[in-house]
Amino acid sequence: MEASEARRVNRALNKTSQLYRAAKARRLAALGLHPGQDVLLWVLAQEPDGMTVSRLAATLGIEQPTATRSLARLEPGGWFRREPVPTDRRQVRVVVTEAGRRLVPDIERTWAELAELTMGAVDPERREIALAVLEEANERLREVVGEDPLAQG
Repeated sequence: MEASEARRVNRALNKTSQLYRAAKARRLAALGLHPGQDVLLWVLAQEPDGMTVSRLAATLGIEQPTATRSLARLEPGGWFRREPVPTDRRQVRVVVTEAGRRLVPDIERTWAELAELTMGAVDPERREIALAVLEEANERLREVVGEDPLAQG
């Protein structure tokens, strides 16, 4: 790849990432969330019995201390509760509350609005090509950073 093309790719990906995150932040703020907290709550809501912080971190592809800090920031919202794991006193299970479950449709609607805003004007054939290219790029980058392909995000 020529230097000018490499700069163009780099600039486009960086700018898209910045703008998407800013648009997401504005929409999530209306829900009382920050980017990343939406995915964390959504993942927790998929497990009716909850999950340990270590499993949550692994699912999200983040370090356990990062998951713990994120949960601490979310705790005042009352969207989840902590319960002891009966078989291991050292472990705590995080379970989404009813308030957290009620937030999931709003999170999913926000994601749908952002997807439509970002890609909706692109015709379906070009959209599919763009998504395939981005997914391939993600796979190559996952290999570079050693991320679990099942991690969310």
